Amino acid sequence: MFDPEKDALTLAVVGTGVMGQGIAQIAAQAGINVRLFDSSEGAAQRAHTALASTWSKLAERGRLTSDQARAALARVSVAFAMQELADADVVVEAIVEKLDAKRTLFQQLEAIVSDRTVLATNTSSLSVTAIAASCMHPQRVVGFHFFNPVPLMKIVEVIEGARTDPATCTAMLKLGQRMGHRAVRAKDTPGFIVNHAGRGFGTEALRLLGESVGSPAAIDAVLRGQAGFRLGPFELFDLVGLDVSVPVMESIYRQYFDEPRFRPSPLAVQRLHAGLLGRKSGVGFYTYANGSALPIHWSERLACEPGPVWVSRHHAAWGDACAAWLQGAGAQLESAPTPSADALCIVLPLGADVSTCVAVQGLDAGRTVALDWLLPQAQCAAIFTNPLTSTLSVNRAVSLLHPHTSSVRVMRDSLGLVGQRVLAGIVNIACDIAQQGIASPQDIDAAVTLGLGYPQGPLAWGDALGAGLLLQILHNLQTASGDPRYRPSPWLRRRAQLGASLLTPEIDPD
Repeated sequence: MFDPEKDALTLAVVGTGVMGQGIAQIAAQAGINVRLFDSSEGAAQRAHTALASTWSKLAERGRLTSDQARAALARVSVAFAMQELADADVVVEAIVEKLDAKRTLFQQLEAIVSDRTVLATNTSSLSVTAIAASCMHPQRVVGFHFFNPVPLMKIVEVIEGARTDPATCTAMLKLGQRMGHRAVRAKDTPGFIVNHAGRGFGTEALRLLGESVGSPAAIDAVLRGQAGFRLGPFELFDLVGLDVSVPVMESIYRQYFDEPRFRPSPLAVQRLHAGLLGRKSGVGFYTYANGSALPIHWSERLACEPGPVWVSRHHAAWGDACAAWLQGAGAQLESAPTPSADALCIVLPLGADVSTCVAVQGLDAGRTVALDWLLPQAQCAAIFTNPLTSTLSVNRAVSLLHPHTSSVRVMRDSLGLVGQRVLAGIVNIACDIAQQGIASPQDIDAAVTLGLGYPQGPLAWGDALGAGLLLQILHNLQTASGDPRYRPSPWLRRRAQLGASLLTPEIDPD
């Protein structure tokens, strides 16, 4: 096994596109000798030139000293034939995402490199075990999955195939750390950690859109403003492109034998066929001009006097907190157990919808709206209607909230509203990743935070929101919808029952 800390370490990069260049850059900056190879004539030399330009710009901006830039470039050489990789300690492939191509490459490399050379694949969606299956020494084949842009995305997944030597993974974890990234260990499962954990965000948002709960811009606004995501799911789809996102969604769904939690949406496939890819096509869920999304024109609501307001205490803690917030904002609150004939009624569903709250609590549907009290309302308040909510009641609710929050969005009825559905799904999937033993709880949170840019790791987020509350939300979602996508993970259920943190690991079985 190679020593990941030795000074004269040589890492070969096969495939010198943007990803390969990024891997080469951070390796050379970490003091590792890098050899570039590409089967396309002239590609490796062009990558070398691009790296020289990158380091020159970094030195100009003060990110590196001139000496550091020159030293990094001196460590990079171009291989004009695959045989020149024979003495490499590690070969990292970053070629086309096709199983046959990767298998063929590794078979060719095995005939050239030494028995102690590690063969690492940067695959994002293929099975490491399947790639290694045609190798004579599958124990030295490992996943080494970076994210684009590599120098900025400080995370690398080290994936252990079914026959990978654990010592190989340990060495690659140390190599990833030497290259300046947080290296996390994962089992070889569809999506590994990051792409697996990300299924709860976009797929549930597409489901909300498919149910006409709100527009893409409204759903994005709520998830940014209430949950703190940097980008809403539809902004993210447009940034990545549906030509990339849809195949990933379908691949993970099929590889998990049609697991309901990962079920894609026909809306995304339809838009893909229509060429509505996102920023790269000029039109996606938003329309773009000169690289920027055109402004959204929101519906104008008629300002009116809010009048008396009644807040449901069906969920006592939420009801008290919401009433205190509204009272502090100057609302004319009613304190009786039931609303007066003139009151605007506000309910606070827990995994339910507005219509169910109206029916269970015996309220006037025309005067009833809902808020999602799982999440803060200060940056964005979402008012959820039911099919019979009157326009006057909507206007009263908007007028009530508008002075006390940055924005107000009006949305249709939805089980679990918006934030509850999306966040419960994110936490539940992360819990199941832990339950399957794909990665440790700490590595799951680190990978998701660094790889997806979430405000916090999903397991820590679940602790902050309350495992018991999330369990109840999922139970109510599954009961009302009959959809197994909302079934709670045993990891979540058991820790909620015991009052334990979702980050609590379990002892290893015999």
